[in-house]
Amino acid sequence: MMKKVDILNFITDYRKAPNQVKTHQELLQHLGTQHEASIHAMLAEMKQLGVIRETEAQGQKAYQVAKK
Repeated sequence: MMKKVDILNFITDYRKAPNQVKTHQELLQHLGTQHEASIHAMLAEMKQLGVIRETEAQGQKAYQVAKK
């Protein structure tokens, strides 16, 4: 079962790359397209809470962790 922490851990590593940005496509490739609906729901919830922010990278929708 996938959890929000799986998404956050993939986006960033606070020790090595705290400001890492991952595209939406990279998230889907890493976490699996079969979980796409869950990923969208979790991303929407985390954006609403301010945990992640939506940005743009390489001309695509991307995400960056805003809070620890």
